Amino acid sequence: MSTGKFIVFEGIDGCGKSTQIKLLAQNLAAKGRSVQLTAEPTATDTGKMLREALSGRVERSACEMAALFTLDRIAHNVGKGGIEEMLADGQDVLSDRYYYSSLAYQGSLCDYEWVKGMNVGCPAIRRPDLCIFLDISPKEALSRIGKRGEAKEIYEKEETLTLFRDTFLRVFDSLGDNVAIIDASGDADEVAARVLAAVEAIF
Repeated sequence: MSTGKFIVFEGIDGCGKSTQIKLLAQNLAAKGRSVQLTAEPTATDTGKMLREALSGRVERSACEMAALFTLDRIAHNVGKGGIEEMLADGQDVLSDRYYYSSLAYQGSLCDYEWVKGMNVGCPAIRRPDLCIFLDISPKEALSRIGKRGEAKEIYEKEETLTLFRDTFLRVFDSLGDNVAIIDASGDADEVAARVLAAVEAIF
């Protein structure tokens, strides 16, 4: 069986990643592909520590967060049932967030080159076949977040989301990875069609 494709979804909070990952999984399955969904932070102990910090229940520095995300990402790749194992089984793996988020979020708040080196320079962290960046304005993102009726996470402020969006775009320019920047405004099905067109180019 041939190796599957590793596709990462990125974007600022509220961009619609959860919806678009599910729609892409449905579209790929309809084409006969075997698809697995995954996300960061993971369900590991390190992932639980990260979710506690993201919720604001536990305070951690940006450097602590960057290091924890790297540990979590290594387990995500090479741990039992992780990315490498799923790809080797011929499954396409769709991940909600990956190292681009670390570079954009923690890389904006502590030493960028250190965060980049831990991730891009780590032999246990795979480079994706494609990164889908769902691009949306911070104002629209916050409007969507508000409609969820959920407690906001620590990064969900307009000034912070603007900083992270700008950093994401600089990250993509500097890494040389295969990135598709998708207009994420408008109807979910219209966005899904744009995502599918970008993904079909790698098969």
